[in-house]
Amino acid sequence: MASDSFEVIGGNSLQGNLHPQGAKNEALQVLCVTLLTEEVVTISNIPDIVDVRKSIGLLKGLGVKVNRLADDTYSFQSDDLDLDFLYSPDFVKDAQHIRGSVMLVGPLLARFGKALLPKPGGDKIGRRRLDTHFNGFIKLGAAFNYDEEKKIYSVESPKLKGTYLLMDEISVTGTANVVMGAVMAEGTTYIYNAACEPYVQQLCKLLNRMGARIEGVGSNLLTIHGVDKLGGAEHRILPDMIEIGSFIALSAITKSDITIKNCQVKELGNIIPIFERFGLDINIKGDDIHVPPQDYAIQTFIDGSIMTIYDAPWPGFSPDLMSVVLVMAIQAKGSVLIHQKMFESRLFFVDKLIDMGAQIILCDPHRATVIGLNRQHQLRGISMTSPDIRAGVSLLIAALSAKGKSTIHNVNQIDRGYQNIDGRLNAIGADITRIKNG
Repeated sequence: MASDSFEVIGGNSLQGNLHPQGAKNEALQVLCVTLLTEEVVTISNIPDIVDVRKSIGLLKGLGVKVNRLADDTYSFQSDDLDLDFLYSPDFVKDAQHIRGSVMLVGPLLARFGKALLPKPGGDKIGRRRLDTHFNGFIKLGAAFNYDEEKKIYSVESPKLKGTYLLMDEISVTGTANVVMGAVMAEGTTYIYNAACEPYVQQLCKLLNRMGARIEGVGSNLLTIHGVDKLGGAEHRILPDMIEIGSFIALSAITKSDITIKNCQVKELGNIIPIFERFGLDINIKGDDIHVPPQDYAIQTFIDGSIMTIYDAPWPGFSPDLMSVVLVMAIQAKGSVLIHQKMFESRLFFVDKLIDMGAQIILCDPHRATVIGLNRQHQLRGISMTSPDIRAGVSLLIAALSAKGKSTIHNVNQIDRGYQNIDGRLNAIGADITRIKNG
């Protein structure tokens, strides 16, 4: 089926309140936790986005009883599962279209002793290996196999056993998956070099409420004492920090007056300080973030050298926000080096920004220098295609700041991560028309 397109008339100043959706990356993890127990798990603040709907569809296919209690709240009960679904053509087709399907492996292996997974898809942003996930399961005692012809991974173990596990990379999904595998393993598991993002912390807190025994939550050393059984619980997903950052960037480049509501600011790490390095005046009122209309000048380092912004594992700056701060820098005064360390294809969308009139030098697949226009020249609208979720919303932000009409194709990529983004932005003054393409 053809993807929709956005027609965007740019140049409008936006004004009003935006409410961030629940965190996509957390949702894809905690939905899979529901497979670890026969009892009911209720989750609220679930974002209504494509990737989440696909994940819920996979759970339903496995036989999970899913009830929608409110627009953003669901209950899940995994007391009568059909594991034969894992071997069906429907599972293979659906699971390979969403990278979050890898999160099914840990809970299925922990509770049922086996799991399989077709090679998953997701954003085309460079190599995203699964070794960290499967090496963790192997260390816990699982036998691993990869069928090259069918492109299907499988793991199997009658009973996982606790172990000392040094993660070879600080992977959020890898840490979450191995944690879910270890909570019912025999003995104690130590996971060192664990990711400690708020989403992993949220996952661990939910598991502890279900009866797991996880120590060190929020640190890079997790100690997990295996238990025999987990029970039900209730959980509320954090607001999406990536969407919050995207809205800050949007307000800045369009010189808008936007308040982002209920952001749980204490969970945002260094996001606000990084935006302040771009010279932004950001007002925090409780858990609301107000970005007033303003011009902004990128700071330099103390010795006067060019500011460098780079991504890093938490509490470093999120790689998912590198694209939006790059776009925001286009209309700043001054220059900045954007160093995208973690994914080698995420900067390839800058050619579209250059076509719009941005002054950007793509140094190599990982680095781009942005020379700010200081609002001396407005970007011009063009036709472009969204390559992934984060680049897609970044191109949308650029289009909203541009003069004239822009057309963005393949916006299903944006829909994968942003709930009703066109409707919410139109409500505060944007001019975005969704074009149905079949």
